[in-house]
Amino acid sequence: MGSEGRSIARKPRFLCLHGFRTSGEIMKIQLHKWPKSVIDRLDLVFLDAPFPCQGKSDVEGIFDPPYYEWFQFNKEFTEYTNFEKCLEYLEDRMIKLGPFDGLIGFSQVSYLHLKLHQQSLICVLSLKTLNLILQGAILSGGLPGLQAKGIAFQKVPKIKFVIIIGGAKLKSAKLAENAYSSSLETLSLHFLGETDFLKPYGTQLIESYKNPVVVHHPKGHTVPRLDEKSLEKVTAFIDTLEHLVMEEDKNGEENTSKPTK
Repeated sequence: MGSEGRSIARKPRFLCLHGFRTSGEIMKIQLHKWPKSVIDRLDLVFLDAPFPCQGKSDVEGIFDPPYYEWFQFNKEFTEYTNFEKCLEYLEDRMIKLGPFDGLIGFSQVSYLHLKLHQQSLICVLSLKTLNLILQGAILSGGLPGLQAKGIAFQKVPKIKFVIIIGGAKLKSAKLAENAYSSSLETLSLHFLGETDFLKPYGTQLIESYKNPVVVHHPKGHTVPRLDEKSLEKVTAFIDTLEHLVMEEDKNGEENTSKPTK
């Protein structure tokens, strides 16, 4: 159901990609910080990453296991594996569970996690490290561009919308060249924490989108609660999504009903 006094054919449907070494269930809990009036307007599908957690999770003691990760990396953070398998897994899930209108991604990383690797990195906020541990948000932010260039998701409908919480850009040179070579026209909503130590990387991602909607909040690297101003922006964004979904479905029905010559 849409906003009060209005009905729509269906809710915008999103595939939700959790952060590093968490799970779909954990992300579901995190997103429910948002008001029911927001959550109830979206059709959310929470997916576990394809690989079991292969190390300590930052959320141990906060959320119950099991934990999962989207791909893996070496000790030096110079190489990662199973990225292609991750894309294949996501596309397969989108075929079986979809169609989807968009993606929601969150990166789950604590300052402690980065601090623990400080000795082996040039700086705490190593771009290579970020490329690996901000998995859910990086995937969601980069996939529309990869799809547009024919690199990923060629068997599923176009990703029309993305919602990114604590994002950053893909740093693999080859992937980044395809993902961000031109300004992304995908409708996007970004949450940027004013005290988030990863804020500069989220800003870089935002600059890759043509008309991003940005919600600034006073917190750090977290799924924020929505104050009155933030709620107004999020509500307006969902209004736009509902309208576009309704128009797309209406056009699809009209094309289907046209007699064949």
